[in-house]
Amino acid sequence: MGAGFSLCFRPSNTIANLNDSSELENISKESYSLPEFSLKQLKAATEGFLPENIISDDGEKAPNVVYRGMLEDGRWIAVKRFQYSAWPESVQFLAEARAVGQLRNKRLANLIGYCCEGNNRLLVAEFMPNQTLSKHLFHRESYPMKGAMRLRVALHLAQALVYCSSKGQPLYYDLNASKVLFDQNGNPRLSCFGLMKSSKDGKSYSSNLAYPPEYTRTGRVIPESLVYSFGTLLLDLLSGRHTHPSHAVDLICDKSFLMLMESCFVDHFSKDDGTELLRLASQCLQFDPCKRPNPKSLVNALAPLQKETEQVPSFVLMDIPHRNVAPKHLSPLGEACSRLDLTAIHKQLEMAGYKADVESEADKEPSFDMWTDPMREALHSRKQGDAAFRAKDFCSAIGCYTKFINIGSLESRTVFVRRCLCYLMTDRAEEALKDSMNALGLHHVWPTAFYLQAAALKFLGMDNDAQEILKEGASLEAMKIKNAPSV
Repeated sequence: MGAGFSLCFRPSNTIANLNDSSELENISKESYSLPEFSLKQLKAATEGFLPENIISDDGEKAPNVVYRGMLEDGRWIAVKRFQYSAWPESVQFLAEARAVGQLRNKRLANLIGYCCEGNNRLLVAEFMPNQTLSKHLFHRESYPMKGAMRLRVALHLAQALVYCSSKGQPLYYDLNASKVLFDQNGNPRLSCFGLMKSSKDGKSYSSNLAYPPEYTRTGRVIPESLVYSFGTLLLDLLSGRHTHPSHAVDLICDKSFLMLMESCFVDHFSKDDGTELLRLASQCLQFDPCKRPNPKSLVNALAPLQKETEQVPSFVLMDIPHRNVAPKHLSPLGEACSRLDLTAIHKQLEMAGYKADVESEADKEPSFDMWTDPMREALHSRKQGDAAFRAKDFCSAIGCYTKFINIGSLESRTVFVRRCLCYLMTDRAEEALKDSMNALGLHHVWPTAFYLQAAALKFLGMDNDAQEILKEGASLEAMKIKNAPSV
Protein backbone atom coordinates (compact mmCIF):
# COMPACT_ATOMS: atom_id res chain seq x y z
CA MET A 1 0.00 0.00 0.00
CA GLY A 2 1.04 3.63 -0.17
CA ALA A 3 2.41 3.62 3.34
CA GLY A 4 5.61 5.26 2.27
CA PHE A 5 3.72 8.55 2.02
CA SER A 6 2.16 8.30 5.47
CA LEU A 7 2.76 11.58 7.23
CA CYS A 8 1.77 10.86 10.82
CA PHE A 9 1.98 8.32 13.61
CA ARG A 10 5.27 6.69 12.62
CA PRO A 11 7.82 5.49 15.19
CA SER A 12 10.06 8.32 16.32
CA ASN A 13 13.09 7.36 14.21
CA THR A 14 11.38 7.47 10.82
CA ILE A 15 13.20 6.02 7.81
CA ALA A 16 12.85 6.17 4.05
CA ASN A 17 10.01 4.41 2.24
CA LEU A 18 11.02 0.76 2.56
CA ASN A 19 8.84 -0.31 -0.34
CA ASP A 20 10.87 1.82 -2.74
CA SER A 21 13.69 -0.34 -4.05
CA SER A 22 15.66 2.67 -5.32
CA GLU A 23 15.62 4.15 -1.82
CA LEU A 24 16.65 0.84 -0.31
CA GLU A 25 19.80 0.74 -2.38
CA ASN A 26 20.80 4.19 -1.11
CA ILE A 27 20.51 3.63 2.64
CA SER A 28 23.98 3.28 4.14
CA LYS A 29 24.86 1.24 7.17
CA GLU A 30 25.87 4.34 9.07
CA SER A 31 22.67 6.29 8.33
CA TYR A 32 20.12 3.67 9.33
CA SER A 33 18.92 3.03 12.86
CA LEU A 34 16.43 0.20 13.29
CA PRO A 35 13.25 1.58 14.92
CA GLU A 36 12.01 0.15 18.21
CA PHE A 37 8.30 -0.56 18.65
CA SER A 38 6.53 -0.88 21.97
CA LEU A 39 4.66 -4.05 22.86
CA LYS A 40 1.52 -1.93 23.12
CA GLN A 41 1.93 -0.81 19.49
CA LEU A 42 2.35 -4.36 18.23
CA LYS A 43 -0.53 -5.69 20.29
CA ALA A 44 -2.76 -3.01 18.82
CA ALA A 45 -1.48 -3.69 15.32
CA THR A 46 -2.17 -7.44 15.54
CA GLU A 47 -5.39 -7.13 17.56
CA GLY A 48 -3.78 -8.70 20.59
CA PHE A 49 -1.94 -11.32 18.51
CA LEU A 50 -5.24 -12.69 17.32
CA PRO A 51 -4.88 -16.27 15.98
CA GLU A 52 -6.81 -15.25 12.86
CA ASN A 53 -3.93 -12.89 12.02
CA ILE A 54 -1.33 -15.67 11.87
CA ILE A 55 0.10 -15.78 8.35
CA SER A 56 3.12 -18.12 8.62
CA ASP A 57 2.71 -21.52 6.98
CA ASP A 58 5.98 -23.25 7.83
CA GLY A 59 4.62 -25.46 10.58
CA GLU A 60 5.81 -23.41 13.55
CA LYS A 61 3.67 -23.31 16.68
CA ALA A 62 2.66 -20.27 18.69
CA PRO A 63 4.26 -18.08 19.81
CA ASN A 64 7.01 -18.68 17.19
CA VAL A 65 4.74 -17.55 14.37
CA VAL A 66 4.27 -14.56 12.10
CA TYR A 67 1.27 -12.25 12.43
CA ARG A 68 -0.21 -9.77 10.01
CA GLY A 69 -0.79 -6.35 11.55
CA MET A 70 -1.58 -2.74 10.77
CA LEU A 71 0.08 0.21 12.45
CA GLU A 72 -1.76 3.39 13.41
CA ASP A 73 -0.56 5.09 10.22
CA GLY A 74 -2.18 2.43 8.03
CA ARG A 75 0.99 0.46 7.20
CA TRP A 76 0.63 -3.29 7.01
CA ILE A 77 3.42 -5.17 8.78
CA ALA A 78 4.53 -8.74 9.51
CA VAL A 79 5.40 -9.45 13.16
CA LYS A 80 7.53 -12.45 14.14
CA ARG A 81 7.02 -13.39 17.78
CA PHE A 82 9.72 -15.52 19.43
CA GLN A 83 9.63 -17.53 22.61
CA TYR A 84 11.64 -15.95 25.41
CA SER A 85 13.82 -19.08 25.55
CA ALA A 86 14.98 -18.36 22.02
CA TRP A 87 16.57 -15.10 23.14
CA PRO A 88 16.95 -14.97 26.93
CA GLU A 89 19.73 -12.42 26.58
CA SER A 90 18.29 -9.14 25.34
CA VAL A 91 21.74 -7.88 24.39
CA GLN A 92 22.23 -10.74 21.94
CA PHE A 93 18.76 -10.29 20.48
CA LEU A 94 19.28 -6.56 19.97
CA ALA A 95 22.71 -7.08 18.41
CA GLU A 96 21.44 -9.62 15.88
CA ALA A 97 18.26 -7.68 15.12
CA ARG A 98 20.24 -4.53 14.42
CA ALA A 99 22.70 -6.45 12.26
CA VAL A 100 19.89 -7.92 10.18
CA GLY A 101 18.23 -4.50 10.12
CA GLN A 102 21.23 -3.07 8.28
CA LEU A 103 20.33 -5.20 5.25
CA ARG A 104 18.21 -3.17 2.86
CA ASN A 105 17.59 -4.66 -0.56
CA LYS A 106 14.74 -5.05 -3.03
CA ARG A 107 15.24 -8.83 -2.97
CA LEU A 108 14.45 -9.00 0.76
CA ALA A 109 11.31 -8.52 2.82
CA ASN A 110 13.25 -6.05 4.92
CA LEU A 111 13.27 -5.73 8.69
CA ILE A 112 11.75 -2.40 9.78
CA GLY A 113 11.78 -2.69 13.56
CA TYR A 114 11.91 -4.77 16.70
CA CYS A 115 10.48 -5.02 20.20
CA CYS A 116 12.53 -6.12 23.21
CA GLU A 117 10.32 -5.31 26.16
CA GLY A 118 10.49 -7.46 29.28
CA ASN A 119 10.48 -11.09 28.16
CA ASN A 120 9.07 -10.24 24.74
CA ARG A 121 11.19 -10.71 21.61
CA LEU A 122 9.58 -9.58 18.36
CA LEU A 123 10.74 -8.58 14.89
CA VAL A 124 8.77 -6.34 12.53
CA ALA A 125 9.17 -6.60 8.76
CA GLU A 126 7.59 -5.30 5.58
CA PHE A 127 4.33 -7.08 4.89
CA MET A 128 4.25 -9.04 1.64
CA PRO A 129 0.60 -9.22 0.52
CA ASN A 130 0.82 -11.99 -2.08
CA GLN A 131 1.64 -14.94 0.18
CA THR A 132 4.49 -17.43 -0.06
CA LEU A 133 6.12 -19.64 -2.68
CA SER A 134 4.78 -22.60 -0.72
CA LYS A 135 1.22 -21.37 -1.18
CA HIS A 136 1.60 -20.67 -4.89
CA LEU A 137 3.63 -23.75 -5.74
CA PHE A 138 2.07 -26.49 -3.63
CA HIS A 139 -1.43 -25.29 -2.77
CA ARG A 140 -2.64 -23.43 -5.84
CA GLU A 141 -5.70 -25.19 -7.20
CA SER A 142 -5.63 -23.59 -10.64
CA TYR A 143 -3.22 -21.73 -12.92
CA PRO A 144 0.04 -23.48 -12.00
CA MET A 145 2.98 -21.10 -11.69
CA LYS A 146 4.47 -20.41 -15.10
CA GLY A 147 7.95 -21.69 -15.86
CA ALA A 148 9.18 -18.15 -16.51
CA MET A 149 8.09 -17.15 -13.02
CA ARG A 150 9.80 -20.16 -11.48
CA LEU A 151 13.02 -19.16 -13.20
CA ARG A 152 12.59 -15.61 -11.87
CA VAL A 153 12.05 -16.90 -8.33
CA ALA A 154 15.28 -18.90 -8.56
CA LEU A 155 17.25 -15.91 -9.85
CA HIS A 156 15.87 -13.40 -7.34
CA LEU A 157 16.47 -15.80 -4.49
CA ALA A 158 20.08 -16.36 -5.59
CA GLN A 159 20.54 -12.58 -5.85
CA ALA A 160 19.21 -12.18 -2.31
CA LEU A 161 21.75 -14.72 -1.05
CA VAL A 162 24.58 -12.94 -2.85
CA TYR A 163 23.56 -9.63 -1.28
CA CYS A 164 23.33 -11.08 2.23
CA SER A 165 26.70 -12.77 1.87
CA SER A 166 28.30 -9.54 0.62
CA LYS A 167 27.03 -7.78 3.76
CA GLY A 168 28.49 -10.33 6.16
CA GLN A 169 25.34 -12.43 6.57
CA PRO A 170 26.21 -15.71 4.76
CA LEU A 171 23.95 -17.92 6.91
CA TYR A 172 20.22 -18.39 6.54
CA TYR A 173 18.26 -20.69 8.80
CA ASP A 174 15.75 -23.17 7.45
CA LEU A 175 15.54 -21.92 3.87
CA ASN A 176 12.39 -23.34 2.30
CA ALA A 177 9.48 -22.37 0.08
CA SER A 178 7.59 -20.66 2.92
CA LYS A 179 10.48 -18.21 3.37
CA VAL A 180 10.06 -16.84 -0.18
CA LEU A 181 7.38 -14.13 -0.20
CA PHE A 182 5.73 -12.09 -2.95
CA ASP A 183 5.35 -8.32 -2.70
CA GLN A 184 2.58 -6.08 -4.04
CA ASN A 185 4.04 -6.30 -7.54
CA GLY A 186 4.33 -10.08 -7.44
CA ASN A 187 8.12 -9.98 -7.14
CA PRO A 188 9.69 -12.72 -5.00
CA ARG A 189 11.55 -11.66 -1.86
CA LEU A 190 13.42 -13.57 0.81
CA SER A 191 12.09 -13.21 4.35
CA CYS A 192 14.52 -11.45 6.67
CA PHE A 193 13.34 -13.54 9.63
CA GLY A 194 15.43 -16.52 8.56
CA LEU A 195 18.61 -14.51 9.02
CA MET A 196 18.29 -14.94 12.79
CA LYS A 197 18.39 -18.23 14.67
CA SER A 198 15.19 -19.02 16.52
CA SER A 199 16.65 -20.86 19.54
CA LYS A 200 19.69 -20.55 21.78
CA ASP A 201 20.71 -24.18 21.44
CA GLY A 202 21.67 -23.76 17.78
CA LYS A 203 18.79 -25.80 16.36
CA SER A 204 18.29 -23.85 13.18
CA TYR A 205 16.27 -26.25 11.04
CA SER A 206 12.79 -27.65 11.38
CA SER A 207 12.56 -31.41 11.52
CA ASN A 208 10.97 -31.81 8.12
CA LEU A 209 12.56 -29.13 5.96
CA ALA A 210 15.76 -28.41 4.06
CA TYR A 211 18.55 -29.55 6.35
CA PRO A 212 21.90 -30.41 4.72
CA PRO A 213 23.96 -33.57 5.45
CA GLU A 214 26.54 -31.73 7.55
CA TYR A 215 23.81 -30.48 9.88
CA THR A 216 22.73 -34.01 10.68
CA ARG A 217 26.34 -34.85 11.56
CA THR A 218 27.34 -31.79 13.57
CA GLY A 219 24.18 -29.86 14.38
CA ARG A 220 25.77 -26.75 12.85
CA VAL A 221 25.29 -24.87 9.61
CA ILE A 222 27.91 -23.29 7.38
CA PRO A 223 27.49 -21.00 4.35
CA GLU A 224 27.57 -24.03 2.04
CA SER A 225 24.57 -25.45 3.92
CA LEU A 226 22.49 -22.64 2.48
CA VAL A 227 23.40 -23.71 -1.06
CA TYR A 228 22.21 -27.25 -0.30
CA SER A 229 18.85 -25.83 0.80
CA PHE A 230 18.76 -23.77 -2.39
CA GLY A 231 19.16 -27.00 -4.35
CA THR A 232 16.04 -28.50 -2.75
CA LEU A 233 14.15 -25.33 -3.65
CA LEU A 234 15.22 -25.73 -7.28
CA LEU A 235 13.69 -29.21 -7.23
CA ASP A 236 10.53 -27.74 -5.73
CA LEU A 237 10.36 -25.24 -8.58
CA LEU A 238 10.91 -27.95 -11.17
CA SER A 239 8.41 -30.46 -9.86
CA GLY A 240 5.76 -28.31 -8.19
CA ARG A 241 6.01 -30.58 -5.16
CA HIS A 242 7.73 -30.19 -1.82
CA THR A 243 11.04 -32.02 -1.94
CA HIS A 244 12.03 -33.64 1.34
CA PRO A 245 15.80 -33.19 1.76
CA SER A 246 16.41 -36.85 2.52
CA HIS A 247 14.90 -37.72 -0.86
CA ALA A 248 16.49 -34.91 -2.85
CA VAL A 249 19.63 -36.71 -3.96
CA ASP A 250 17.74 -39.90 -4.84
CA LEU A 251 15.27 -37.84 -6.84
CA ILE A 252 17.88 -36.48 -9.24
CA CYS A 253 20.02 -39.61 -9.60
CA ASP A 254 19.60 -41.28 -13.00
CA LYS A 255 16.41 -39.37 -13.75
CA SER A 256 15.91 -37.05 -16.66
CA PHE A 257 14.28 -33.68 -16.44
CA LEU A 258 11.07 -34.86 -18.13
CA MET A 259 10.69 -37.81 -15.73
CA LEU A 260 11.11 -35.52 -12.75
CA MET A 261 8.47 -32.98 -13.70
CA GLU A 262 4.74 -33.35 -13.39
CA SER A 263 3.17 -33.89 -16.78
CA CYS A 264 1.12 -30.69 -16.50
CA PHE A 265 4.29 -28.64 -16.02
CA VAL A 266 6.31 -30.02 -18.94
CA ASP A 267 5.18 -27.30 -21.32
CA HIS A 268 6.28 -24.53 -18.94
CA PHE A 269 10.00 -25.18 -19.42
CA SER A 270 12.11 -25.79 -22.48
CA LYS A 271 14.16 -28.96 -22.26
CA ASP A 272 17.35 -26.89 -22.15
CA ASP A 273 16.12 -24.68 -19.29
CA GLY A 274 14.84 -27.62 -17.30
CA THR A 275 18.05 -29.57 -17.81
CA GLU A 276 20.08 -26.58 -16.63
CA LEU A 277 17.99 -26.23 -13.49
CA LEU A 278 18.39 -29.92 -12.80
CA ARG A 279 22.14 -29.62 -13.29
CA LEU A 280 22.32 -26.70 -10.84
CA ALA A 281 20.22 -28.58 -8.30
CA SER A 282 22.53 -31.57 -8.59
CA GLN A 283 25.58 -29.38 -7.94
CA CYS A 284 23.92 -27.74 -4.93
CA LEU A 285 23.09 -31.14 -3.43
CA GLN A 286 26.66 -32.46 -3.43
CA PHE A 287 27.43 -34.31 -0.20
CA ASP A 288 30.80 -32.57 0.09
CA PRO A 289 30.10 -28.88 0.91
CA CYS A 290 33.28 -27.81 -0.88
CA LYS A 291 31.91 -29.09 -4.20
CA ARG A 292 28.79 -26.96 -4.08
CA PRO A 293 28.62 -23.72 -6.12
CA ASN A 294 28.60 -20.34 -4.37
CA PRO A 295 25.60 -17.98 -4.68
CA LYS A 296 27.35 -15.71 -7.18
CA SER A 297 27.95 -18.59 -9.60
CA LEU A 298 24.27 -19.54 -9.24
CA VAL A 299 23.26 -16.02 -10.29
CA ASN A 300 25.58 -16.23 -13.29
CA ALA A 301 24.00 -19.52 -14.34
CA LEU A 302 20.38 -18.44 -13.78
CA ALA A 303 20.49 -14.95 -15.34
CA PRO A 304 20.73 -16.16 -18.99
CA LEU A 305 17.61 -18.31 -18.51
CA GLN A 306 15.32 -15.29 -18.13
CA LYS A 307 15.33 -14.63 -21.88
CA GLU A 308 12.31 -13.02 -23.54
CA THR A 309 10.19 -12.84 -20.39
CA GLU A 310 12.65 -10.58 -18.60
CA GLN A 311 10.53 -7.48 -19.22
CA VAL A 312 7.19 -9.09 -18.35
CA PRO A 313 6.01 -7.87 -14.92
CA SER A 314 5.86 -10.49 -12.20
CA PHE A 315 2.19 -9.84 -11.43
CA VAL A 316 1.40 -10.85 -15.03
CA LEU A 317 3.39 -14.06 -14.77
CA MET A 318 1.81 -14.77 -11.37
CA ASP A 319 -1.77 -14.18 -12.56
CA ILE A 320 -2.45 -11.92 -9.59
CA PRO A 321 -4.18 -8.51 -9.48
CA HIS A 322 -1.82 -5.57 -9.56
CA ARG A 323 -2.14 -2.35 -7.62
CA ASN A 324 -2.75 -0.48 -10.90
CA VAL A 325 -5.84 -2.59 -11.51
CA ALA A 326 -8.94 -0.88 -10.15
CA PRO A 327 -10.41 -2.79 -7.19
CA LYS A 328 -13.79 -4.44 -7.66
CA HIS A 329 -16.94 -4.01 -5.59
CA LEU A 330 -16.25 -0.46 -4.42
CA SER A 331 -18.94 1.28 -2.43
CA PRO A 332 -20.45 4.47 -3.90
CA LEU A 333 -17.98 6.50 -1.81
CA GLY A 334 -15.08 4.35 -3.00
CA GLU A 335 -16.21 4.74 -6.61
CA ALA A 336 -16.44 8.51 -6.22
CA CYS A 337 -12.94 8.66 -4.73
CA SER A 338 -11.54 6.43 -7.49
CA ARG A 339 -12.96 8.86 -10.10
CA LEU A 340 -11.94 11.87 -8.01
CA ASP A 341 -15.54 13.06 -8.34
CA LEU A 342 -15.52 15.62 -5.54
CA THR A 343 -19.21 16.44 -5.92
CA ALA A 344 -20.16 12.79 -5.49
CA ILE A 345 -17.81 12.46 -2.50
CA HIS A 346 -19.53 15.46 -0.89
CA LYS A 347 -22.92 13.85 -1.43
CA GLN A 348 -21.79 10.55 0.13
CA LEU A 349 -20.26 12.23 3.19
CA GLU A 350 -23.42 14.26 3.67
CA MET A 351 -25.53 11.10 3.53
CA ALA A 352 -23.27 9.29 6.02
CA GLY A 353 -23.39 12.14 8.54
CA TYR A 354 -21.68 11.36 11.85
CA LYS A 355 -22.65 7.72 11.99
CA ALA A 356 -19.00 6.63 12.22
CA ASP A 357 -18.45 8.78 15.31
CA VAL A 358 -21.14 6.98 17.28
CA GLU A 359 -20.30 3.40 16.28
CA SER A 360 -18.81 2.76 19.69
CA GLU A 361 -19.70 4.03 23.14
CA ALA A 362 -16.35 5.79 23.47
CA ASP A 363 -17.06 7.93 20.41
CA LYS A 364 -20.43 9.24 21.53
CA GLU A 365 -20.84 12.84 22.55
CA PRO A 366 -20.88 13.53 26.30
CA SER A 367 -24.20 13.87 28.06
CA PHE A 368 -25.43 17.40 28.72
CA ASP A 369 -24.44 17.42 32.38
CA MET A 370 -20.84 16.56 31.43
CA TRP A 371 -20.45 19.48 29.06
CA THR A 372 -17.85 22.12 29.71
CA ASP A 373 -17.50 25.51 28.10
CA PRO A 374 -14.77 24.26 25.70
CA MET A 375 -17.00 21.34 24.73
CA ARG A 376 -19.92 23.65 24.02
CA GLU A 377 -17.66 25.91 22.00
CA ALA A 378 -16.28 22.95 20.04
CA LEU A 379 -19.75 21.61 19.24
CA HIS A 380 -20.89 25.08 18.16
CA SER A 381 -17.93 25.35 15.81
CA ARG A 382 -18.68 21.94 14.38
CA LYS A 383 -22.33 22.88 13.87
CA GLN A 384 -21.26 26.00 11.99
CA GLY A 385 -18.82 23.93 9.94
CA ASP A 386 -21.56 21.45 9.04
CA ALA A 387 -23.82 24.27 7.87
CA ALA A 388 -21.04 25.64 5.66
CA PHE A 389 -20.27 22.11 4.43
CA ARG A 390 -23.90 21.57 3.36
CA ALA A 391 -23.91 24.97 1.65
CA LYS A 392 -20.65 24.07 -0.14
CA ASP A 393 -18.92 27.05 1.44
CA PHE A 394 -15.75 25.04 1.84
CA CYS A 395 -13.44 27.83 2.97
CA SER A 396 -15.75 28.70 5.86
CA ALA A 397 -16.15 25.02 6.69
CA ILE A 398 -12.37 24.67 6.94
CA GLY A 399 -12.20 27.53 9.43
CA CYS A 400 -14.98 26.14 11.62
CA TYR A 401 -13.69 22.56 11.57
CA THR A 402 -10.17 23.78 12.33
CA LYS A 403 -11.50 25.65 15.38
CA PHE A 404 -13.29 22.47 16.54
CA ILE A 405 -10.08 20.42 16.17
CA ASN A 406 -7.86 23.00 17.86
CA ILE A 407 -10.10 23.28 20.93
CA GLY A 408 -9.33 19.62 21.47
CA SER A 409 -12.16 18.84 23.87
CA LEU A 410 -13.72 16.31 21.49
CA GLU A 411 -12.38 14.06 18.72
CA SER A 412 -14.19 13.33 15.47
CA ARG A 413 -12.89 11.28 12.56
CA THR A 414 -15.84 12.55 10.53
CA VAL A 415 -14.68 16.14 10.96
CA PHE A 416 -11.25 15.16 9.65
CA VAL A 417 -12.62 13.53 6.48
CA ARG A 418 -15.01 16.43 5.93
CA ARG A 419 -12.18 18.94 6.24
CA CYS A 420 -10.13 16.65 3.99
CA LEU A 421 -12.73 17.06 1.24
CA CYS A 422 -12.88 20.81 1.86
CA TYR A 423 -9.13 20.99 1.32
CA LEU A 424 -9.47 19.05 -1.95
CA MET A 425 -12.24 21.40 -3.06
CA THR A 426 -9.88 24.35 -2.48
CA ASP A 427 -6.84 22.74 -4.17
CA ARG A 428 -4.96 21.99 -0.95
CA ALA A 429 -4.25 18.30 -1.47
CA GLU A 430 -1.32 18.00 0.93
CA GLU A 431 -3.44 19.26 3.82
CA ALA A 432 -6.18 16.89 2.68
CA LEU A 433 -3.78 13.94 2.82
CA LYS A 434 -2.77 14.86 6.36
CA ASP A 435 -6.41 14.96 7.44
CA SER A 436 -7.09 11.52 5.99
CA MET A 437 -4.16 10.20 8.01
CA ASN A 438 -5.43 11.98 11.12
CA ALA A 439 -8.75 10.20 10.64
CA LEU A 440 -6.89 6.89 10.40
CA GLY A 441 -5.07 7.80 13.59
CA LEU A 442 -8.43 7.88 15.39
CA HIS A 443 -9.59 4.65 13.75
CA HIS A 444 -6.95 2.83 11.74
CA VAL A 445 -9.29 0.41 9.94
CA TRP A 446 -11.95 2.88 8.77
CA PRO A 447 -12.69 2.42 5.04
CA THR A 448 -13.91 6.02 4.62
CA ALA A 449 -10.52 7.40 5.71
CA PHE A 450 -8.75 5.08 3.26
CA TYR A 451 -11.00 6.23 0.45
CA LEU A 452 -10.38 9.92 1.20
CA GLN A 453 -6.66 9.25 1.42
CA ALA A 454 -6.84 7.64 -2.03
CA ALA A 455 -8.60 10.71 -3.39
CA ALA A 456 -5.89 12.99 -1.97
CA LEU A 457 -3.15 10.79 -3.42
CA LYS A 458 -4.87 10.79 -6.80
CA PHE A 459 -5.17 14.58 -6.65
CA LEU A 460 -1.40 14.70 -6.06
CA GLY A 461 -0.77 12.52 -9.11
CA MET A 462 0.20 9.44 -7.09
CA ASP A 463 -2.12 7.08 -8.94
CA ASN A 464 -0.33 3.84 -8.03
CA ASP A 465 -0.54 4.59 -4.33
CA ALA A 466 -4.13 5.73 -4.72
CA GLN A 467 -5.12 2.40 -6.32
CA GLU A 468 -3.44 0.47 -3.54
CA ILE A 469 -5.20 2.49 -0.85
CA LEU A 470 -8.54 1.99 -2.62
CA LYS A 471 -7.96 -1.76 -2.47
CA GLU A 472 -7.31 -1.52 1.26
CA GLY A 473 -10.51 0.43 1.78
CA ALA A 474 -12.53 -2.02 -0.29
CA SER A 475 -11.06 -4.98 1.59
CA LEU A 476 -11.84 -3.44 4.97
CA GLU A 477 -15.36 -2.54 3.89
CA ALA A 478 -16.00 -6.07 2.61
CA MET A 479 -14.72 -7.49 5.89
CA LYS A 480 -16.96 -5.12 7.85
CA ILE A 481 -20.02 -6.22 5.85
CA LYS A 482 -19.10 -9.90 6.27
CA ASN A 483 -18.76 -9.54 10.04
CA ALA A 484 -21.91 -7.46 10.49
CA PRO A 485 -24.55 -9.20 12.63
CA SER A 486 -27.47 -10.63 10.71
CA VAL A 487 -30.93 -9.23 11.36
